[in-house]
Amino acid sequence: MIQRIKQFADSTNFTKAVVVTVAAVVPVLILAHFGFFETGFAIAIGAVLTYPADIQSNLSHRIKGLLSATAIITLCTLTVNLLHDLPVVFYPVALLLVFFLSMISVYGQRATMVSFSGLLAIALATGHIHKGFEIWEYCGLILSGGLFYTLISVLFNYFSPHRYTELQVAECLKLTGRYMKQRGHLWKPDADREKIIEKQLFIQVELNTIHQNLREMLLRTRSNAGNSNRSRKMLLVFISLMEVLELALSNSFDHDKIQDKFSNYPKVLTTYQNLAYNLAAALKNISKSLENKKKYVSAHHLLEDLEYFERAIAEYEHEVGHEAAAEGVIMLTNMLHYAEKQIEKIKIIERALTLNVNFKDMQGRDKDLEKFLAPEYYPLHTLKENLSFSSTIFRLSLRLTITIALGFFIGALLPLQNVYWILLTVVVIMRPGYGLTKQRSYQRIVGTVLGCIIAFGILYLVSHPAIIATLAIVCMLMGFTFTAINYRIGATFVTIYVVFVYSMLNPDITHVIQYRILDTAVGALLAFGANYFFWPAWEFIQLPVYIKKAISANKDYLAEIADLYNKKGSVPTSYRVARKNAFIEVGNLTASYQRMTQEPKSKQRQQAQAYKLAVLNHTLLSSLASLGAYIQSHHTSKASEAFNVVVQAVTRNLNNAVAMLAHEDAIQAPAKQQEELAARFTELKNIRARELHERYSNDEETLKLKLQEAQLIIEQLVWLTNISEKIVKAARQLESVK
Repeated sequence: MIQRIKQFADSTNFTKAVVVTVAAVVPVLILAHFGFFETGFAIAIGAVLTYPADIQSNLSHRIKGLLSATAIITLCTLTVNLLHDLPVVFYPVALLLVFFLSMISVYGQRATMVSFSGLLAIALATGHIHKGFEIWEYCGLILSGGLFYTLISVLFNYFSPHRYTELQVAECLKLTGRYMKQRGHLWKPDADREKIIEKQLFIQVELNTIHQNLREMLLRTRSNAGNSNRSRKMLLVFISLMEVLELALSNSFDHDKIQDKFSNYPKVLTTYQNLAYNLAAALKNISKSLENKKKYVSAHHLLEDLEYFERAIAEYEHEVGHEAAAEGVIMLTNMLHYAEKQIEKIKIIERALTLNVNFKDMQGRDKDLEKFLAPEYYPLHTLKENLSFSSTIFRLSLRLTITIALGFFIGALLPLQNVYWILLTVVVIMRPGYGLTKQRSYQRIVGTVLGCIIAFGILYLVSHPAIIATLAIVCMLMGFTFTAINYRIGATFVTIYVVFVYSMLNPDITHVIQYRILDTAVGALLAFGANYFFWPAWEFIQLPVYIKKAISANKDYLAEIADLYNKKGSVPTSYRVARKNAFIEVGNLTASYQRMTQEPKSKQRQQAQAYKLAVLNHTLLSSLASLGAYIQSHHTSKASEAFNVVVQAVTRNLNNAVAMLAHEDAIQAPAKQQEELAARFTELKNIRARELHERYSNDEETLKLKLQEAQLIIEQLVWLTNISEKIVKAARQLESVK
């Protein structure tokens, strides 16, 4: 229990909550002591409004984002206060501001959160209108609050500059270990492989988010400000983890075939499965040591596990006989080589976190890493390109603008006490997707009702201002912490905090609670209804786009693998970028499928096809990673013409699938080319083995290695061709449903 409390207090969400609580509470406490409570409260509002834009990244980007948010919330507050008494001007200008701020989300996550700060400022300003010189004074205090929050955030960053990165790396280790554990489950004789693959896909979505965060933290900081020793260690761990994931993904064996092959000799597979589980457990243990700031002590003996597996292979060969066991030994040896490479990567991670290393393990792998980052500029044409109904952000902006307009109308029509609570609820709840908006609407209403009940009960028993103020600060801290973890709990704590604050300002707290619940319910219903009726972003509409991107990314990855196999040499940056893009796009396709499952049944069109294509693309990526990993880790022979012909056939299939999804004509392969492909497979399967025997008949060890290479590459090429044909068929079925 104590350990869990320590982990909670050390988490990024809690740290950020402490920052915003300090930035908001300190001005109030100090100025209230001198009789200027309202002044301190205005500064606190500025700090709280700036807080959403505080996204972890390198310090320069972080400060720029916070200063941009401070400027925007000040200007929005000023605009609302200056124009509020001129309804004919105020409403059009306010709605244009809402639309514009929503649209800047096209520039990425930081822009989205800066936009969110501005939208909150507009909603909150409508409930705090000032006159004359007070407008400028109030806006100055809002500006001061934003600057004060920026200062506190930067100071906290200097206290522990690497902790966020360490926690993200720890999470990456944990998720990668979880992914590898799922791969281990595949070796169970009665494994539900479809369910395991689904879990792998969902873990991949989480990993994509963590990888992007780490790229921003490690690579952007590295390119802008050089390297600290700790940052270089984290970078080495991150690069190694990416390679671990690629190797894990590359373990794409035909499990049914292998289970059948070794059904009478289960020891070899159970020994390998134990090794696979221990690989995953090792990453989990490293993650725990990093989270807990403890020195890592290995609890697993991976090299011994590897020796056990080698002995199991030798025993199998001895028991079955050299010739009869030849095919099985090649299969098992490929599995052994995979495990050896994984242990090598894990040992690099262990050394990086336990020893003072000189980073020879980097071996040029940190070259041109800046190419993995998104550009740092914000071109105007990006905004222009999104001004159409084909853009999800445009539809969201239009939907939000109309919903805010309805909120203004309902506020003017009905005798509600705090109309701005309706607007705040709409801004906080509304999301691009229906599923998340529905979930947040429910959680917000439940959290608000529960928070009001708890707050009212506490106020019924306790009336001392100092106690109420202390509880308000604690609830504020917990509210900001849990908002990102569990929105319902976060909404509960925030509601308690708000009720406590209003109880200190207004003794008639019963009315505050009633209107808080009513306004929240109205805002939630508006947001939920708007996401259903106003240009909803149903996933089946965007599905073909995600599928095309996933197929195209896999095709580019295949092209890089083929180029590496033909040219040999070191792995170029373009290969790693193509691999990264393939991982991301397949993850995005899976995320789209996840969102679709949260939508109404009537809108889950082509759900089965979406899942099928997500699995096929993941399987294709797995096969590509297997081929790429083998080429990188072995001295391969010259690529044959047959290899290139098969790659061209796979590429043609993938191009055809993309063409179908884009409503273009597919390029059919001439019958002559199809006959040539069949002949090439015959060459790969039959002639290649004879050539190798003739060339290496006097060198049994080399012959064995070349036969392994031939078998693995031939199997992957056959598998790639089959998968690409299935993708074409699935894409055709997807189009026919339309």
